[in-house]
Amino acid sequence: MTSLRLLITTLTLLFTLTLTSADIRRTEIRSDSRSTIPISEFGFTHTGRLHLNLSHISFSPPDPNLSRIGFFLCTRDSWIHVIEQLQSNQIHCPLDSPAVKPIFTFNHLKPTTTTPSYDAVFNITDANQFTLVFSNCADGAVKVSVNVVSVMYNLNPKNNCRDYLSAGKTSLPSIYFLFFLIYVSLTGIWVYTLHRRKTSSFRIHYFMLAVLLLKALNLLCETEDKSYIKRTGTPHGWDVLFYIFSFLKGITLFTLIVLIGTGWSFLKPYLQDREKKVLMVVIPLQVVANVAQVVIDETGPFGQDSNTWRQVFLLVDIICCCAVLFPIIWSIKKLREAAMTDGKAAVNLMKLTLFRQYYVVVICYIYFTRVAVYVLETITSYRYAWTSVLAAELATLAFYAFTGYSFRPKVHNPYFAIDDDDEEAAVEILKLEDEFEL
Repeated sequence: MTSLRLLITTLTLLFTLTLTSADIRRTEIRSDSRSTIPISEFGFTHTGRLHLNLSHISFSPPDPNLSRIGFFLCTRDSWIHVIEQLQSNQIHCPLDSPAVKPIFTFNHLKPTTTTPSYDAVFNITDANQFTLVFSNCADGAVKVSVNVVSVMYNLNPKNNCRDYLSAGKTSLPSIYFLFFLIYVSLTGIWVYTLHRRKTSSFRIHYFMLAVLLLKALNLLCETEDKSYIKRTGTPHGWDVLFYIFSFLKGITLFTLIVLIGTGWSFLKPYLQDREKKVLMVVIPLQVVANVAQVVIDETGPFGQDSNTWRQVFLLVDIICCCAVLFPIIWSIKKLREAAMTDGKAAVNLMKLTLFRQYYVVVICYIYFTRVAVYVLETITSYRYAWTSVLAAELATLAFYAFTGYSFRPKVHNPYFAIDDDDEEAAVEILKLEDEFEL
């Protein structure tokens, strides 16, 4: 009941979150005296556009030097150069640096009788990944309040249509849809396998089917999410569905790894207390990880407390990844002990080999999707941002395929008959092989 209440609470939270919309970024700055505030990041082509709308502008104290307050664009490399210039006193304000692209200063505000406002579209002809930054260099620690709506997009030179996805990410809808079709095909194959081998299908195999279905639905929602953002700049609610299915997929995948690691259903019909405790740790942590991921995605890389949430996500994800390995380790040790005592050396050696392989594959999957993909994303040019997504999805597909093939329903379940020669050979292998290092 506790797990069910936790699940319902999380789904409710996902429904009620106020979600931002892609690269149509709405930022509220309230009585802020910071010298620089990053707003949003986007990969522009040679036909890039930036639409900037400012409203509800106020200053405290009033009448500051408005030419020292404004917005500029900079790349990551140019920002490092700006910091060096500031530290060496070559400049006293980022707006003065030749390394940045000034967009607007507040002395260009429209003179009105009501609250001043600003609305303009800027052409970005330099193809690069830029960060839009607000800068306040006015003397006297001026506090600024302003509502900022920044819309970034690229124009398609063929039909002049807007593309709200950053350069390097425009192919993501096609990539996600391709993998959706692959998982639908795998789901069909798995259903056919379960139908043909009903007598050797266990509960764990139907749980695998649920994981496949959730992964396919997750990819479908992400396809629609990215497609709508690409065309309109807003996800039209598909982001909420994506987060819900991503949450369910994450929990079921980690639960599946734990259940397979324990041998539940196909080796034994129950879970031991320590194995239940692992699930009781993994499931709530996955809830926290998914909430953190939602906050990170929706507030952007420069959102308030985004670094804190990112650290929470990484910590929780690492704990989950480590926790799911323990049941596999326990099963390997138990099978090794059984192989030396119960007289079924060949059968236990086959099981032991399978669990060892699965242990290695789980570690490789975790390492690749958590470390290698991050490194690829960091070192790759923004124009090839899609490659890290493709690599992560290929690794996940390979992991799903290996898991399904290794633990598929077998006619002579769990293992076929073993003759005396094989039994003797297995005994000798178990005697001679070194202790498996975990």
